[in-house]
Amino acid sequence: MAVSTTPAPTGQPPSDAPDESLGGITRAYVSRVRGGDVGSLPAVLGLVALVVVFSILRPETFTNSFNLSNLINQSAGVMVIAMGLVFVLLLGEIDLSAGFTAGTAACVMGIFMTRHGVHWIPSILICIATGAVIGTFIGLLVARLGIPSFVVTLASFLGLQGVMLVLIGEGGTIPFRDETVLAIMNKNMPVWLGWVICIGGLAAYALLTLRRSTSRRAAGLSGDPLMLWAIKVGALGVVAIAFTAYLSGERSRNPAVTSLKGVPIVVAILLFLVVVLSFLLSRTGWGRHIYAVGGNAEAARRSGIDVKGVKLSCFIMCSSLAAIAGLLIASRDNSVSPTTGGSLTLLYAVGAAVIGGTSLFGGKGRVVDAVIGGLVVAVIDNGMLLLNQPQGRVYMVTGIVLLLAASVDAISRRRAAATGRI
Repeated sequence: MAVSTTPAPTGQPPSDAPDESLGGITRAYVSRVRGGDVGSLPAVLGLVALVVVFSILRPETFTNSFNLSNLINQSAGVMVIAMGLVFVLLLGEIDLSAGFTAGTAACVMGIFMTRHGVHWIPSILICIATGAVIGTFIGLLVARLGIPSFVVTLASFLGLQGVMLVLIGEGGTIPFRDETVLAIMNKNMPVWLGWVICIGGLAAYALLTLRRSTSRRAAGLSGDPLMLWAIKVGALGVVAIAFTAYLSGERSRNPAVTSLKGVPIVVAILLFLVVVLSFLLSRTGWGRHIYAVGGNAEAARRSGIDVKGVKLSCFIMCSSLAAIAGLLIASRDNSVSPTTGGSLTLLYAVGAAVIGGTSLFGGKGRVVDAVIGGLVVAVIDNGMLLLNQPQGRVYMVTGIVLLLAASVDAISRRRAAATGRI
């Protein structure tokens, strides 16, 4: 029996080619979500819902540019700690000491910079190095000795809190007076620089993602259809341009005395960290090894991956980023105290990573999840305080949101296993 070899009519895709129309893209995405691949969708939808609700209830305060800028500064330190926690959560581990690692590193920085007059550049390097040393200590105990990370980091949580009390003294503080360090969290970029970063970043993102998609498709691999690429770039462009335009206007309550215009400097730092860390996780062999170890450590070991080395490096990365967060927190508070990095800082950071979409079971998560989750936590805290709600209700709502995020993670993993996606 003869087999027909008649090619498809010119201009029409083969019958087995994916549907790249808007409807086809939508159906493919819905299929992935139903199969358990929800990503950060719940967090994004939750963030949008929270913004809409608080904007309706407090339109005169929640939606103004002054509050938006303040919200970013409030959440920056938590976001950076959450970025570091993403690396250890990808392994299925935890770091309960990240908050006080931030405080200890900022404390050491303050001692060198304020008490000994060391320039701010080497002081910042000392701050980050302090975090790296703490991460190395934790990583060696977890990776080499096999002590559970929960136990090691809980002991570090208590120990580092004691170190801060010894270095600062109960009730004491170390003031930060360097104008450059204080400007990180208390000053804004020039309006023109904010627009340069916005437009330049959008153009770079569009070109890089288009190049990656076309190169993958040329190699016969799966890549985003052109329409999906355009939707992503367009959506990101709308948000970025609206954000920059909103913060470029005057938001000072008394412009004649002090002018407040432009995107906060810390936004550029957050963008830099997201880009660099996302590149490390998605485009390097080290990043692929992290996902492999988090997905199945034994399979990764048998394939030749240095599992212990990967674990050690992730704890070093986590603590180093916590040190950067400590710098941001100290810059915002203008000082370091024995409570810096304590209280709810760690809990909010873990919540931010999980709410954003990073799995507690390991093997799934992105750095941008920490930013999305951090915004959700910050919006809840900021919006409910504007509604004059007691702090107890804020804690309860945040806890409920975290529990919902963990439940979505567990259900999606179960669904993905049932559909063969993991």
